[in-house]
Amino acid sequence: MEKSPVKQVQKIVWMVLAMVVLAEAHSGQGLAGGFTSGFLHPISGLDHVVAMVSVGLWGAFLGAPAIWLLPVVFPLVMAFGGVLGVAGVPLPGVEIGIALSAIVLGIMVAAAAKPPIWIAAVLVGIFAIFHGHAHGTELPNAANPLAYSLGFVVATGLLHLSGIAFGLLDRFPSGKIAIRVLGGVVSLIGLGFLTHVL
Repeated sequence: MEKSPVKQVQKIVWMVLAMVVLAEAHSGQGLAGGFTSGFLHPISGLDHVVAMVSVGLWGAFLGAPAIWLLPVVFPLVMAFGGVLGVAGVPLPGVEIGIALSAIVLGIMVAAAAKPPIWIAAVLVGIFAIFHGHAHGTELPNAANPLAYSLGFVVATGLLHLSGIAFGLLDRFPSGKIAIRVLGGVVSLIGLGFLTHVL
């Protein structure tokens, strides 16, 4: 007997929560290496994971063209934020911005919000700057900055794709509920991070 989409999403959420290290991915400790370090950077911090998965999830929920536009906007603007971080340009409240990204994106999914596409893109872009800055501050210390950058871009793309995959459950009645519940979980995780950084 096949499991319902809700049960499948619940299982995946618990697996992700169990596997992802709760330590913040952008603590700045240690020397970043090459591709592997860059790849592990976004997936080793739950704050990054939930925000990036939410981008894909919300894009899938909004449908075309958001399903591809939001996951493209995020890494492009994230690269701009990364340049700011590499250049040492201070960005106040990076940790707060990252926590707020999970809260707000989770609320958008949980509330089934469907704003105009440009508003969704601007919102995703604003949050991408904070995530990019967090990545960029570690980049100058990388043993191989190009490989490190490539690694975190690939990981970010895969996180967006996993969000899109979850979002495709929207085709099923129980999948719609599962997606909204997942959005609520993302918001709660973001709230936990926000209380931690305040």
